[in-house]
Amino acid sequence: MQTTSTNQINTPITLFKHKLNTPLTKKKITVLQINLGKRCNLACAHCHVEASPKRTEELSPEICTQLIELIYKFPEIEIVDLTGGAPEMNYGFKPLVEAAKATGKQIIVRSNLTIYFAEGFGDLPEYFAQNQVRIVASLPCYLADNVDKMRGAGVFDDSIKALQWLNRFGYGQAANLILDLVYNPQLPTGEKFALAPEQTNLERDYKRFLKDNFNIEFNNLFTITNLPVGRTKMYLERKKLYIPYLQFLESHFNTNTIEHLMCRNELSIDYLGNVYDCDFNQMMNLPAKNAKGENLTVTQLLAASNLDLISEVQTAAYCYGCTAGSGSSCGGALI
Repeated sequence: MQTTSTNQINTPITLFKHKLNTPLTKKKITVLQINLGKRCNLACAHCHVEASPKRTEELSPEICTQLIELIYKFPEIEIVDLTGGAPEMNYGFKPLVEAAKATGKQIIVRSNLTIYFAEGFGDLPEYFAQNQVRIVASLPCYLADNVDKMRGAGVFDDSIKALQWLNRFGYGQAANLILDLVYNPQLPTGEKFALAPEQTNLERDYKRFLKDNFNIEFNNLFTITNLPVGRTKMYLERKKLYIPYLQFLESHFNTNTIEHLMCRNELSIDYLGNVYDCDFNQMMNLPAKNAKGENLTVTQLLAASNLDLISEVQTAAYCYGCTAGSGSSCGGALI
């Protein structure tokens, strides 16, 4: 784990686009990530979406219909990645899962695990198994105190029960029932910051601990950097750590991550049907743009019969979070 003190960093933050030798161009789109809304049964301290049980924003029937049309229309979409909030709580979740399955695409659901114990959602583990949904589940640490500090009292215990429940359906064991876990670093309390530990070694530690203590099995661990977006940004600002944290991330910029950035081959769609290069840009209201500089929507993608309308990815200072050290993405470390 790399650490440094911010008093070693006195330079201003370089514009991310100036860090690159060439513009950050878009590749062929193969991933459709849909944020179904901000409704969630949790209100995690590090949530970049600022989701909570009090939020009401969610997908509309009209946008859901358009997204289903998009899934059917474009065979080049290989992955439909559903997120939120708790995606399972928001309108259109099951119709989108079923459209993706009907068209032979991989379905990813980013689950907080505790949703399975909320009223009306107890069918989800079996439903996921029936539809061979790949589950990417948040478990920011394998120690209870750390998880509950970030996600709320009792979340660790419910997460363990949920993982055991998924294992009973074959998740983490059957080849077509993939269960991945996500690690997030703890939020910093002072002017020393750390990148995530090396992913392969940490995955080994997770697997050993969860198997020995709870007889839990899973497939992959993804280490994801806390980007200074949403509640993480608010927290850093309250602690007067926002700029120092950005400087820390810039100081660990790794040019080798650029080729593998998730924003280059995905579209991120919000519950209003607007198009972004990634979920972080979505939360910071930085829309994707076509060659004419116009903001894109799902309606325009359908009208053009083309997903590849974006030539250059929109960037901001928080992009240093995805390019620091081994890199970070929705699929974990990049290199």
